[in-house]
Amino acid sequence: MSVETPRLGSILPMPLDEKDLKEVVEKSRDWAIMHGAGMRSKTNFSKDALYFAPFVLIPSVFPRREFYKALELQLVLNEMVHWVAHNRIFLTEVLKETIQVDEFTGNLFKIYETVQDEGITQPISLGILRSDIMLETSCSNPGKNCLRHPPYCCWKQNLSLGLFRSDYMVHNSNSKIKQVEINTIASSFGGIITHLTKLYRYVLQELGHHDLAANLPENNALEGLCSGMLEAWKMYGDIEATILFIVEDVTYNICDQRFHEFEIKRLNPYVKVIRKTLTEIGNEATLGSSNELIIDNRPVAVVYFRAGYEPNHYHSQLEWDARLMIERSQAIKSPSIHYHLAGTKKVQQALAKPGTLEMFLSDSGKIEAVREIFTGLYSLDLDEFGDQAIQMALDQPERYVLKPQREGGGNNIYGEEIKDAILKMKDSKERSAWILMERIHPPISSGYIVRPGGPEVPELLDLVSELGIYGVIIGDSYKIYSNRQCGHMLRTKTSTANEGGVAAGLGALDSPYLVD
Repeated sequence: MSVETPRLGSILPMPLDEKDLKEVVEKSRDWAIMHGAGMRSKTNFSKDALYFAPFVLIPSVFPRREFYKALELQLVLNEMVHWVAHNRIFLTEVLKETIQVDEFTGNLFKIYETVQDEGITQPISLGILRSDIMLETSCSNPGKNCLRHPPYCCWKQNLSLGLFRSDYMVHNSNSKIKQVEINTIASSFGGIITHLTKLYRYVLQELGHHDLAANLPENNALEGLCSGMLEAWKMYGDIEATILFIVEDVTYNICDQRFHEFEIKRLNPYVKVIRKTLTEIGNEATLGSSNELIIDNRPVAVVYFRAGYEPNHYHSQLEWDARLMIERSQAIKSPSIHYHLAGTKKVQQALAKPGTLEMFLSDSGKIEAVREIFTGLYSLDLDEFGDQAIQMALDQPERYVLKPQREGGGNNIYGEEIKDAILKMKDSKERSAWILMERIHPPISSGYIVRPGGPEVPELLDLVSELGIYGVIIGDSYKIYSNRQCGHMLRTKTSTANEGGVAAGLGALDSPYLVD
């Protein structure tokens, strides 16, 4: 970090008294593990053991104005991504070079083209939703299992349902938020992060600062996300249908996933949730006579992907066939394949081109609001503009981040390593699988990260934070019926770390402490 990087104040004088620090760290560790803010260890894995998820001891300062701007902007971003996902011409044009050199994105696109050409069996594609909508009120065949007849049993609109999480950092050049990325698949930590606000209230009370808790914003992400899955389950219209979680072969982030499952059960005890890997789907699932997705002899209403976003989730053709089977089915997908593709880095870069936002947003105020959060995003395609971006990266690699079409953390390239990567691929088509992004330099704060196996008295560190806002939307290719944001998360890392994914072991969970 540059010595000129501004510093944010802390909500408490730092460093804390060592005796107080040791005591509150011990108590907060126990609080976290006893309230489910946990993960399984990647180095000492056991299904019978949990470690608490890494967290920042004292909530980090975040500008109130920018926080509420992000909340409001999520509605616009939901709208934008929704229309992007429903525009086949745009997705095809933007990804045409990438799918030739990136096998993973290419395989996703083949599935997308297959279901588009066949005609989408289930027009609803689920992210996460909490909405009240009016659908068609007539039904020619309600059936004995039809729910809420009318309106949920039958409809003709081509509805889609999406979950997104837009991530931001405050940029120190103007103290305004800039978008890091937008996630459309497996946007995690909506479960655990809801409990973190309670942890921070407890920590502040233990340190004798009850009054400060008023500046911790409420966070109801878990309820909002799970209510969305239940709305989609109702729309499917079969009380015997299940909600299916697609999970990894080994799940480390188990508490976050289980919290979603348990919250669904709390909200509706009659809904069954099952967990399967893509491999298990390939071996066990079938399509019924009307393309119902059948597993364990039950139809599936909603498929919620917590895996499937990385190449190593697909061990063979069996897993790809399973993904295609799901996309062909009547089940409501979270996300469907077109939402998955709409969240690629290449699409993010294309949206930053002059004139592109106007294709998806009609309101000039919304367009300017979105454009304001974009940092520099550049294509590396084999053309004049790609050559210019290549030269920019070679001349000043410290100014940029090199990003592939991947999710899950730990995939980006920074600093001098950019130059090495660029030189290896600058004359090949491989570079089309990457984008170049101007690096965001957030202000620094001081704080303590509490990690499993860490010292009883953690070191005071320089930290930077990344805000994520969850958004949900429902609509079809003609109209949006419901659009909202439903919570937030904050991830924090040391100021010298490039990556900050908590599940990848690089960052820590946090909560914004709002200041004017």
